[in-house]
Amino acid sequence: MILKEIARRIFQQTLASMDIAASMERKLDRQGTRIHCEGATVNLAEFDRIVTIACGKAAEPMARGLLSVLAPDFPTGGILSAPVRLQREMPGFEAFAAGHPVPNEASLAAGAAALHVLSECDEKSLVFLLLSGGGSALMEQPLEPGIYLEDIQALNRLLVTCGAPIEQVNAVRKHLSAVKGGRLAAAAPRSMKITLGVTDVPAGRESALASGPTLPDPTTVDDAYRVVAEYRLLERLPPSIRAVFQARALQETPKPGDSAFARNHFQILLGMPDLFHAAHHASEAAGFLTICDNTTDDWPLERAADVLLQLLADWKRENPARPVCVIADGEVSSAVTGNGVGGRNSAFVLDCVPRIAGKPICVLSAGTDGADGNSPAAGAVADGTSFQRARAAGHDPADFFRASDAYTFFKSLGDAVETGPTGNNLRDLRILLRT
Repeated sequence: MILKEIARRIFQQTLASMDIAASMERKLDRQGTRIHCEGATVNLAEFDRIVTIACGKAAEPMARGLLSVLAPDFPTGGILSAPVRLQREMPGFEAFAAGHPVPNEASLAAGAAALHVLSECDEKSLVFLLLSGGGSALMEQPLEPGIYLEDIQALNRLLVTCGAPIEQVNAVRKHLSAVKGGRLAAAAPRSMKITLGVTDVPAGRESALASGPTLPDPTTVDDAYRVVAEYRLLERLPPSIRAVFQARALQETPKPGDSAFARNHFQILLGMPDLFHAAHHASEAAGFLTICDNTTDDWPLERAADVLLQLLADWKRENPARPVCVIADGEVSSAVTGNGVGGRNSAFVLDCVPRIAGKPICVLSAGTDGADGNSPAAGAVADGTSFQRARAAGHDPADFFRASDAYTFFKSLGDAVETGPTGNNLRDLRILLRT
């Protein structure tokens, strides 16, 4: 089997092993009326009402997993916001097919509906908040009057293409939102709240997941002002948002010690260790001596490619008689410089194409959610023949890179990785193989 096929198989096997429903049952560990969450025990029988707010790319499987845990004795319903329509109806839930990566009307409707449901919750209400990647766009509601959907859409496009890392992007988003940065928790301050996350953010930075709607916000208004200044965004902001920044009128988000978090529990269902474990197992099963590395998270893609390819070379040098593999996760940053089709994953692989030309190396980078930027693919895969095959077809990788058109490049070679929506989101996965 050629290296590209092996890399694709490792990626598919990794995706297949991420079972959200099983993780829900394992982590919540319901015993009769009691469930356990992150060291706390909650007695379901003490509550008059159980409400669920599910938001993100994994919203539907997370909600169905929770229903399985609670059934048949403790029914729940509420709001579900995902980028695709439900595969089948979920009685008790109002579902929204919201926008991602840019919010749409349904995103704002989902935010308004969630805030309304939470406003009716009291101390006898138990609220489950199920969060996964993409939640920042899939549930939204402006905090300031006079800011409308088109303003939020323009802001999101500007932030995700300016080259800022996700923490800085979220610092701005949170301070303009009625649901982000702990404000969703603040909407039901007296209720018991259990947040469960399928996370696409690094450990220790959980407040970045869906822009932290249920956690104290570590960023401040000064951070938001600083980001706008650093990336010279002020004059490019929509007028209604620019006016808020010019007046320095941002409102601070809830911080640690706020009463909104007094009855708040947070637990990760699936995260980076689960992704690494599954990918490592799949690559070792394919016969590759494998190491995992997450040092390149949030790095510019060119620097990440330098380090990971060097790590692969060093690993091979240490093990000359074995095929080797480097597994990396996280997101790389890739400034948009053209009007093409693609995303950070295909751009990462495109940057590697000339570097691995003629070598027994394969590089795959793809989103575990099945999406990569504005393309229909999850990412791309390349090997030592890709550069020569592209040149034979009249394609210069550098031209496609400048045009931010990596998907078109790999689609023409038959090397786009297309999975469709996976119902999951555990960050991007990079697989580097060498024989």
